[in-house]
Amino acid sequence: MTIDAMGPGTHTAHSAPDPATAPHTERAVYIYQAPVRIWHWVNAFSILVLGVTGYLIGSPPPSVGGEAYFSFMFGWIRYLHFAAGYILAIGFLFRIYWAFVGNKHAKQIFLPPVWRGSFWAELLHEMKWYAMIARQPLKYAGHNPLATLVMHVLFIWCMVFMILTGFALYGEGTGMGTWQFDLFSSWIIPLFGQSQDVHTWHHMGLWVIVCFVIVHVYAAIREDIMSRQSIMSSMFSGWRTFRDDKPVADE
Repeated sequence: MTIDAMGPGTHTAHSAPDPATAPHTERAVYIYQAPVRIWHWVNAFSILVLGVTGYLIGSPPPSVGGEAYFSFMFGWIRYLHFAAGYILAIGFLFRIYWAFVGNKHAKQIFLPPVWRGSFWAELLHEMKWYAMIARQPLKYAGHNPLATLVMHVLFIWCMVFMILTGFALYGEGTGMGTWQFDLFSSWIIPLFGQSQDVHTWHHMGLWVIVCFVIVHVYAAIREDIMSRQSIMSSMFSGWRTFRDDKPVADE
C-alpha cells in the first residue's frame, strides 16, 4: 500500500499491483509459416510410415498361411512404403520451393551461415548447453546454430540420399524404359556396384533417420522445458514466444 499526500491533512491510498493477479505477457515472433508447418507434420507422418514398412521389408514378418491373394500383407507393406516415399519426395520438392518464396526462417536449414565466425562461437555455446555445461542457452527466433547444422547435414542430405536410393530400388521393379529407371536406377545402382549394395546403404539410412528423430524429439521437449522460448507449440501455431526480456541472438 502506498500513501500520496494531496494537501494538508488530506491523504489518498492507492493499491500496488498484486503479482498474483498481474497480467502475464510474453513477446512473440511469427516464425513458421503455414506451408512449413503442414510440410513438417506430413513429412513426420511419411517418415513414420517409411520407417515401419522399410524395417518390415528388410526383416519380413512370418509368412501368412493360405492363398496370398486373400491376405496380400506384404503387398500392402510395399504399397504403403512406395506411397509414403512419393509423398516424402513431393513434399521435399515443395519445401525447396518454399525456401525461396517463404520468410527468412524457411531457408535457414538449407543454407547455414558456416562462413560466419559468430555462427561457430554460438554453436559451441549450444553444445555446452546440451552437454549441461553452460547455465543458459542463447535465445533464437529460428533454429539455434547447432540445430541448423545438424538438420542440414543429417536431415536434408540424408533425405536426398534416401530419396535417390529409394527411387533407384523402385526403378528396378518398374523396369527399363520407365522414368524411375532412367532417372535413378540406370546410374545409381552402377555407382554403388550392385543392387544389394544400394539395399544395404538404403537400410542403413533408415537407422540414421531413426537416431535423428530420437535426438530431435528429445531436444525439442528439453528446450521447451528448460530454455526461455517455446519450441513444441511453435510448430503448431507458428509463433515463437519468449519468457524473458533478453535479446534474441538472430534478430
